[in-house]
This record gives sequence, structure tokens and C-alpha cells, in this order.
Amino acid sequence: MKIKYFIDRPILSIVISVGIVLMGLLALFSLPVEQFPDIAPPTIQVYTNYPGANAETVQKSVIVPLEEAINGVEDMNYVTSIASNTGDATITVYFKQGTDPDMAAVNVQNRVSTALSLLPAEVTRIGVTTTKQQNAELKTLALYSPDDRYDERFLNNYLKINIEPRLKRIAGVGNVMPLGSNYGMRIWLKPDKMAQYKLIPSDITSVLERQNIEAATGAFGENHDNTYQYTMKYRGRFSTPEEFGNLVVRSLPGGEVLRLREVADVELGDEAYNYTSGLDGHNAAMALVYQTPGSNASEVIAEIDHTLEELSKEMPQGMEIVTLNDASHFLKASIHEVVLTLVIAIILVVLVVYLFLQDIRSTLIPTISIFVSIIGTFAFIYAAGFSINLLTLFALVLAIGTVVDDAIVVVEAVQARFNAGYQSSYLATNDAMRGISSAILTSSLIFMAVFIPVAMMGGSSGMFYAQFGITMAVAVGLSVINAFTVSPALCALLLKPYMDENGNEKNNFAARFRKAFNAIFNTLEDKYIHGVALFIRRKWLMWSTLAVSLVLLAVLVRHTRTGLVPQEDMGMVYVCMNTRPGTSLQRNAEIMEQLNKNFSMIPGVKHCSYTSGFSFFGSGPSMGMFFLTLQPWEERTDPSMSSEAIMGMVYGFASEIPEASVFSLEPPVIPGYGMGSGFELYMQDKRGVDVNEFKNVTDNFVAALSQRPEIGEVYSTFETNYPQYWVDIDAAQCEQAGISPNEILETLSGYYGGNYVSNFNRFSKLYRVMIQAEPSSRVTPESLHHIYVRTGEDMAPLSQFVKLTKTNGAQDLSRFNLYNSIAVNGMPAEGYSSGDALKAIHETAAQVLPRNYGYEFGGLAREENTTTDNVVIVFAVCLTLIYLILCGLYESLFVPFAIILAVPVGLFGSFLFAQLFGLENNIYLQTGLIMLIGLLSKTAILITEYAVKKCKEGQTLKEAALGAAKERLRPILMTVLTMIFGLLPLMFSNGVGANGCRALATGAVGGMLIGTLALLFLVPGLFIAFQWLQEKVRPVQTKPSGERPLQGEIEDLKKHNKEKKQ
Repeated sequence: MKIKYFIDRPILSIVISVGIVLMGLLALFSLPVEQFPDIAPPTIQVYTNYPGANAETVQKSVIVPLEEAINGVEDMNYVTSIASNTGDATITVYFKQGTDPDMAAVNVQNRVSTALSLLPAEVTRIGVTTTKQQNAELKTLALYSPDDRYDERFLNNYLKINIEPRLKRIAGVGNVMPLGSNYGMRIWLKPDKMAQYKLIPSDITSVLERQNIEAATGAFGENHDNTYQYTMKYRGRFSTPEEFGNLVVRSLPGGEVLRLREVADVELGDEAYNYTSGLDGHNAAMALVYQTPGSNASEVIAEIDHTLEELSKEMPQGMEIVTLNDASHFLKASIHEVVLTLVIAIILVVLVVYLFLQDIRSTLIPTISIFVSIIGTFAFIYAAGFSINLLTLFALVLAIGTVVDDAIVVVEAVQARFNAGYQSSYLATNDAMRGISSAILTSSLIFMAVFIPVAMMGGSSGMFYAQFGITMAVAVGLSVINAFTVSPALCALLLKPYMDENGNEKNNFAARFRKAFNAIFNTLEDKYIHGVALFIRRKWLMWSTLAVSLVLLAVLVRHTRTGLVPQEDMGMVYVCMNTRPGTSLQRNAEIMEQLNKNFSMIPGVKHCSYTSGFSFFGSGPSMGMFFLTLQPWEERTDPSMSSEAIMGMVYGFASEIPEASVFSLEPPVIPGYGMGSGFELYMQDKRGVDVNEFKNVTDNFVAALSQRPEIGEVYSTFETNYPQYWVDIDAAQCEQAGISPNEILETLSGYYGGNYVSNFNRFSKLYRVMIQAEPSSRVTPESLHHIYVRTGEDMAPLSQFVKLTKTNGAQDLSRFNLYNSIAVNGMPAEGYSSGDALKAIHETAAQVLPRNYGYEFGGLAREENTTTDNVVIVFAVCLTLIYLILCGLYESLFVPFAIILAVPVGLFGSFLFAQLFGLENNIYLQTGLIMLIGLLSKTAILITEYAVKKCKEGQTLKEAALGAAKERLRPILMTVLTMIFGLLPLMFSNGVGANGCRALATGAVGGMLIGTLALLFLVPGLFIAFQWLQEKVRPVQTKPSGERPLQGEIEDLKKHNKEKKQ
């Protein structure tokens, strides 16, 4: 089908474009919106608890059996685990990108089930839960009482009973983690009363097992011809402290009975006393919400917000829900900025087009092409399963300057025919399309082909490149369809020649502006041709320019800072706090309250909330976490209120309280790669040495890292000086007393550990019954003298059988890929990138770490460490693919080098601008570079295609090269300037997500600017050199021009017009 078909049928051409726009609009309103595509690896979390056990016991008896069973599960990437002194055991399994999270969860659950028989009975009774969730916080919320009418226990349980179940039912919510405790029936044993009646905790446990039960009691009259049938109901489990207090423990002489309330205090308390929370100085209950892998964050958050709004209407007075962190806030703000940039870019591009074309009608045609291509791309995004995210929107912003190219070439070619004397827009359009259609198709296919190897690249970075590249390629593909359908049809309908048959030009503003612009442009064109001729005459200048550019490119690539993605102001600051080892939860909360008052005074902080006992780096009474919710971005335009500045003020306030050490961080830019920004690595002990020796090695490594200029903050929360006691049982004493060491340990655990012994129902939920000695009776080691164990018919103090030895130990124990590990977190120093920090870590490890010790990265640092090596391969494959296509196009192995060699000069421009503007070589810059390779190749083809054609018509190499340079100067300048002006709003953006915008646009602008200069001046000379080589191998077979001589065309046109008048 010839292009003339669409010129003759303008209605059909317009219908095709309208259809593309309609499909795009329909898709636009159906597409999900998210910050980034689903690039984070799926994660499965396995959790359980061993009440009363310390970290070492949890690791040996729970973590190790589970890890060994899980290890090697299909598509597993790596596995981490944490065992805590609170008895918590958490295993997180990370899977490869693209793994089905549902299948991963099933596989992990199957592996866990094989290890259940190896776990302690207390653990199997509690159960082992397997959940699929991303390792990223989706939303943080707080339920608080502004007038303090509700205490923290009530708030925690209101959240657990009324809010958590509703949130968990939302599709896409992986887990809701309340930073508080459930209700629990606390049976506080009185050791003196227990000893008086010769009781031990296991006796109370037995009483509960016998009496606090549910039973099926049957019915009267069943299976009988009796008139009525009556169901019998046993009252079942107790639910109030009074009912538990009335439990009969044993019978006493004289017919009396001993009830539980006589040997213990019973109250409705907390299941565990591990956390304390507050918000802006008020009681609060906090919860972290995580999403499931593969779910759309913005849709899940919207549903959460809708649910919370409904719940707020049902809450009692004096209670409010506050959102502390919301991943969609940054998403909405950043997408708003990009959409605004998109609009500004369209306006700037249209103005540039008008500047060159000097005609409203001529400008309208490329403008229509922009809208058709951009809007139509949404239909493909929908069909491909992509989403509206920052990457696809960035691609559309960059595509604005690209999709307009083909329409510009069409309009400019038609105008050239008018300038040559054509009066009929129909004939001018037909003739123009014959001359440029192959160049348009070839150059666009080359541009689109660049993204083929990118789309095949695996891993998380491959998802980055693929969604950006494919979106842009489709937009360019639609622009080709426009260039062959609606653009020529509109040219034939709308465009009019500037001069009449006698060569007289209209005298209006447009004509005067056109005359002035063309005069300036013709002067510029003459000087340009002289410059090209200089490079052709002095070939050494051309080759030396290329050589210098390649050398400088290599130098700049080597010295440009590297990274994965630039850190952005996310509107949230996390502050992890540690107090001195051994600090109690109450004292820790007091210290946090002091810091909370200071942090609340920081300008730009909207809410300051904290949780004592919990941190992203572990949990325990001496740990804590602050959540600083910042004011909206539009209210923090002052640099002193940026997240980075606020983090600096946090360190200043924290230094005033010597008991506390803090480490502040921001949420990661890409959700799913850990909880905070910066780098995270895991030291590994591959020999299984003493934990103190392992800590010394880690401390030496951290100290060495802190000396590196690339490292700003480096931090490890791991400590081995938490005060602890070794418990030794005197086996001889046990034997003489007639009891076993196990009975001693059970009694010790019952009084000091807090055992889960039964359940009760209340508020339509199931809660635990916990027994433990009352707090005042277990404060010091001397309390062992007053707590008794039964020895036959007598009672003996535990101190008779138990020997305590002071020692120190860890609060948490971690493992990474089945090796004991210590987590190290840090931030790059100001002026250095994350890539610089990773390089410093590698170098320091090679110098400092002894044998049998290693390290592995986690989170974003792991992704960056594995991604860097792929970039060079991707660029090489892109250039190779372009070369192969050009070889097939020109039937030459040499001519394609005239195009390929211009590309590295453009890359040099990108890295030069990156250095000038202080940017790093990250995924955004690299994405722009891939686009640049295609765009420069596409632009260079406009010259070589024309030159090859003229060579075949019999012109000399120099005549063909100079003619091509002169003929294609105007469309190339229009193409480049529209691209650059389209990128300027991104390049100078300073709003939300500005760092990513600047990284993407600055490299592209620098590459286009310098690359185009190289292309204009070097490609003609390069064409001569390589075409000369080609002719040595295979001489050119000249043939008559496919186009009629211009004078003949003009004479035919005059004849046609004269006949028409007659």
C-alpha cells in the first residue's frame, strides 16, 4: 500500500488517528498508577515465638531447623533470620525477580511443615506463620487520644479488635504489624503463697488445662420420639479475671478449697510488655502496614484510606487515626510534577516547531502528531500489562521531542517543495513523501531497535529499562504511523505555498518573520557548510576529534560517581535509637520522651511519634524508633527544611543526651528493598567462632570504613555487652532432692519467663492466658532465695539448685544464608554516591577482613552491586544491533561506522554534563543514554541516507556529503532543539522527585547537544571515508535519479495549472 493511498483518503487517515486516540483514552482511565513497576523481589516471612527463651536458644532450637528446611526452596535468592531475647524468631526468604509469590509461599510452607517435629513443644503450640509480604512499609498509622482519655492498652486493643482485621481483609495487604500487645489474662503468681501451699507453676498450668476448657455436652431427647429436644451447653472457657480467680486449685482439709485468687493476682492485662508508643506527647497505638508482592500500592492505599475513613466514623469520641507515612503521598506529588512537566514540554516543543516553520498550519500538524502518539501509547501500556508510573511518564516526556520529528520531516519536506515553486499542496506532498518515506521508516526502526536488547535484560534493573524503553519505542512507532497517514493527508489539505505563481510573497507578519528567519538561517547554513568542508579537507582534524572524544569519554565514565537511583526527599525521616545495653523499657521510654520533645521543635516536622522496644535493626527494651512525618513538600521549599537538613538536626539534638545513640535514615526510593535508604550489608562468620570474636572483627571493619571519605555514616547496632546470667543446675543437689533438672528449669521458666498456658474468649476474639511471678518478686538474682520448687513433700528455694554467673551477651542474633551474621548499615558521605560507598566497602574488606569472614549486601545495595556489570553489556549489544541493521540497510560493512562513531561523542556529552551538574551514573542517566544511542543514530541516518542516494545518482562523494549536510541541516536542528526544549523542564525541576528528573534529562540534553554537533560536522566526513572503503570493495552502480529534475517538475506544474484554468 503506497502512502499516496492515505493522501487521497484524508478522512480515513483522520479516522485512524482518532481511533488511536480513543483507544489510548479508554486505556488511560483503566490503567493502575504506581510509583515504580513491580521490580522488588518477592519475599516470604516465617515467624514464630518461643516464650521466655533467649536469642541463643531461639536460634539453636527454632531458627536453625527452619532455615535448614527452607534453604534451597525453588527460585530462592537469599535468606535472613533474626532471633531475639524476647523469644521472637523471624525468617525472611527473598526470591528472584519474577517468581510467583503465591507459589513461593506454598513452597516455603511445605518446607516449614517438614521441620515442625524438630521444634520445641511451646513453639508448635503457638504455631509457625508463613506470610507473603514485601520488605517495605506501605503505610504507618497511629491511633491516639488527643485528650488522653484512653490509655495505651485500650488503644492497642481497639486497633487489634476493630482496625487490624478490616485492614487485613483488603486485597494487597500482606501484613499489619501493630507495635503493641493484645489483651492477655495475666496470672501474677505470688511465690510466698505458692510455697505456703506447696504449689509450683506447673500445678496452675494443670488446673487451667483441666478446668478452662470447651466441651461438647450433647442434648436431651435426641433420637427419641419425645416432643422436645434440649441442647446442653457447657459454660466453657472463662473470660473475666473474676472467673479465673475462682478456679479451684486444690481441696483443703476441713472441706474448704483453695482458689486461684488466693495464690495469684489475676487481671486483664497485656499478653506481652515489649513496646511503648506515643504520638506528639500523647498515648498512641501504632501499626505498620505491608503489601503483598505484585499488588498495586496506590490502589491498596486508596482502599486502606477508604476503610480508615469508615472506621473513623465508628470510633468513640476522643480517639483519632493519623497517617504517619504513606507511600502514595510521594507517588501523587511526583506524578503531579511529571505531568506538569509533560504539559510544559509540549508547549515548548510547539513553540520551537513554530519558530522553524513560521506557520500556524504547519505547526498544527506536528502538534497533532504529539497528541496522537502520546495518548495512543497508553493503549499499548494497558495491553502490555504496564502501569502509569514514573518510568512510563518519563518515557512520554522524552518522547515528546522524538515523536514530533517524523511529522517535522514531512512538513519541512513539503515546504521545501513550495520553496522550489510548487503551487499544489497535493503534488508537493506526494513528491515530498516519495523522497523521505524510506528515511523516516529506517531511522525510526533503528531507534526502536535499540530497546530490543534492553527489554530482554533480566532482573530489577531490566524492568526499569524495559518499561521506559518499550514505552518510548511504541510512541515513536505511532509517530511513524502518523507520518505515513494523517501528517501527509493534513499537509495536502491545509498547507499553502508562501508565494503565488509569479513568485510574489504575501506581505504580512508571518511572511516578514519567515524572511528574517530564513536570512539568518541561510547565513548559519553557509558557515556550517564551510565547517563541514574544513573537516572533510583536513581528515586529521576529524579523526583526532573522535579520538579525543573517546579518550575523554573513558576518563569521564571512570570518574563519574555511580549509583542505582538517586535519593529523594520522601517526606519522612526514620530515627533508630539505642540506649545503653541493659536499659529497661521504662527508662528507654523516658529517654525517648526527652528526644521526642526536641524533635517536635524541628522546623518542617508535622508529627513526631515513637515506639520504645522496636527498631528496624532489631527489638528489645533498649531499642527505639522515631517516625518523623514532615510537612508537605510545598510547605518546605526552604532548603533548611529538607529531609537531609532535618536529619542533620536530629543528630544535633541527639548529641545532647549521651545515653542515646541514633541513626537517621529516609525511606527507600524503590519500595521493597528494605526499610530505609543507604546501604546495608551483612558480615558473615563462616567458621562459627565465638560471637565476641565475630563482633571484634566487625567493629574493626566498621572502624576502617568510617575512615574512608566515601562513607558518611556507618553503624552496627549489634552489641554483646547486654548484662546476662548463665544458669547452671547443680545435678548432684537435684539427685539428692529427688527431682530432675528439667523440673527446676520448668519452675524457673514458669516464674520468670512468662508461660503461655491457656486461652480465653472475649470481644469475639481468642486471647492467651499467661502465668508469671508478680514483678516485684523477680527484680534481682537474690529473688531466687524466695522462690521455691517442690522436692517430694517439701519445698526448697531455687537458689539451692541454681547457680548464676554474670556474663554478657547479645540482644539479637542474626543469620544470612545460614551463616551467623551482623548487620551493618550506613550512608554515603556528602558529595559521594552509593556506588562510591560500595567500592570503598569492597576495597576495605579486601584489606581488613581475615580469612573465613565474608560479607554480602542486602536491599538496594545488593541490587546495585549486581546491576553495574550489566550496563556495559547492554550498551555494547545496542550498538551491535544498530550496526547489523545498518549493514543490512546499506548493503555495506563500512558505511554504518559513519553513524556508529558519532554515538560515543554524544555519550561523552552526557557524562560531561553529569560531571558539570554533579550527577551520578545511575539507572536514570543510563536510561537516557540508551535513548540517546537510538536518537543520535536516527538523526545521523537523515544525512547518510540522502548521501547514499545521491552517490547512486552519480554525484561524487564530496558532493553527496556536502549536499546531504546542507539538505538535512534544518530538519536535524528542528529535531534536536525540540528534543532539548522538551527536556528543559525536567532538567531544571526542583519539586518532588527532582533528583531523578535531573539525572534523566541532564544526560540526555548534554548528549544531544554535543552529539548533534559531532553528528553535523563529523558524519559527512566519516561518510566519505567509509563510503570510499566500500567502493574499493564493491563499486557503486549508479542509476538515474528516481526523482524528476526540479525544473521539469515546475514546468509540468505550470502546464497543469494552465490547463486547469482553461
